[in-house]
Amino acid sequence: MAARKLYGAVESRATMRALASLLEHEVEFEFVPLDLSTGEHKKEPFLTLSVRNLANIFLHKSIDFNVLIHSCVDEVEVNHEMLSHIYVNPKTNQIYMAPKMQGIVSTWIDVEDHHFDPPALKLISELVYKPKNGLPPDEMTVASEEAKLAGVLDVYEEKLTNSEFMGGDKFTSADLTHLPSLHYLMRTPVKRLFQERPKVSTWCAAITSRPAWAKVVEMVVEK
Repeated sequence: MAARKLYGAVESRATMRALASLLEHEVEFEFVPLDLSTGEHKKEPFLTLSVRNLANIFLHKSIDFNVLIHSCVDEVEVNHEMLSHIYVNPKTNQIYMAPKMQGIVSTWIDVEDHHFDPPALKLISELVYKPKNGLPPDEMTVASEEAKLAGVLDVYEEKLTNSEFMGGDKFTSADLTHLPSLHYLMRTPVKRLFQERPKVSTWCAAITSRPAWAKVVEMVVEK
């Protein structure tokens, strides 16, 4: 049995980020699915493992090393970026030794957090979650958030004219953090916003076709 366990709801973006990071770094682990709709993450035995009741993912290696990823976006991003530093894999190294380059990676993680994620999350709510629950999307909200996302993607298009990936010449956490939202958005009419921008479209195709991410998608689809 794997020494590490990852607890989470496979369809949640936080869990998907953690899964992608662990698979990218070829870390051996056991995935333990949680049903958030029943509040399973707030019950035993998960509650004993968790430092905070609001946690929806817990990565446990030993009593000396615990990584807790919460619903809070900031904490999720800090932890999946941290995994890149803890589990350095020479074959899929996502770390730049040069401080300036690693600083660029951190900057674009922040951009995703503060500028890409807010409209992306609202669009996912309107175009994915609402229809699943038999509710119509709010067209005014969709139009407003599409405009915000389009503005962010314009910045991305310019950025990607100078580098293949968001953090430079290789895949890093700055790219990985976008994957869960892309998974949902590319299955909605919002997909056109990405396709209309050549560099962004190429970047999306490159990061979503990675073998580790394909495994995550299989897990989500199977559920």
